[in-house]
Amino acid sequence: MRTIGLFEAKQKLSELVERAGDGEQIGITRRGRLAAILVPAREDKKVNLKEIFASIERIRKRAKPLPKGMTIKDLIEEGRK
Repeated sequence: MRTIGLFEAKQKLSELVERAGDGEQIGITRRGRLAAILVPAREDKKVNLKEIFASIERIRKRAKPLPKGMTIKDLIEEGRK
């Protein structure tokens, strides 16, 4: 990772943003100490509701059943003790 001083970074911001967009990580220093890192933006992953509900269903199927006569409310109350 290449580092650059804050003053120079202000002067070359457009160039640095373009380089970061190309995948480069650029450290920005203030008074000789690393203060920030300019990194490429990550791609937003689209949410797939079918996958979300399928994963919830898989978790639900793995869950152990409650003991006979016990309710979720009983478990909540027990956890508060």
